[in-house]
Amino acid sequence: MILDIVTLNDQMLHSKSEEVKEIDTEIVKLVKDMYDTMELAKGVGLSAVQVGVLKRIFVTDVPQKGGKLVVINPVIKDLSEKRRVYEEGCLSIPGISGDIERPDTVVIEFLDIRGKLQRVHANSLLATCIQHEFDHLNGILFIDKLDPEIKLKKINEYRKQHRL
Repeated sequence: MILDIVTLNDQMLHSKSEEVKEIDTEIVKLVKDMYDTMELAKGVGLSAVQVGVLKRIFVTDVPQKGGKLVVINPVIKDLSEKRRVYEEGCLSIPGISGDIERPDTVVIEFLDIRGKLQRVHANSLLATCIQHEFDHLNGILFIDKLDPEIKLKKINEYRKQHRL
């Protein structure tokens, strides 16, 4: 099922997500629906908060970088000192992008859809995607990392594009 994506106007995007206590059929269905929604929207990552669910879950699908990844209750274990800038966009802020500097590599531990503890060492685009989605779980948007003047410009650009 395709889910509605929460957009910039919704304060939910600035809320901290709650830990998943049990991976039950409801969570499995949510993950499937998140993948369907992300695929239709042509994204590479989607967090549960972006579809209106305040749970610490995100999914990614970065071609040639590990493929599909279901991440539940993630914990970042390490970030590299080396940094990289990517032009990031967000399914919750369609039509807007910005250059964001983040650590080039990340080590993350999480539960997979079967409840098994996983550890992934990611670099480049996958590392950026993981950090972007992890931020969503803490109520942080990529535009929050921009210089305040640029952030305001991007918000106004979004409002103009979407007649808000």
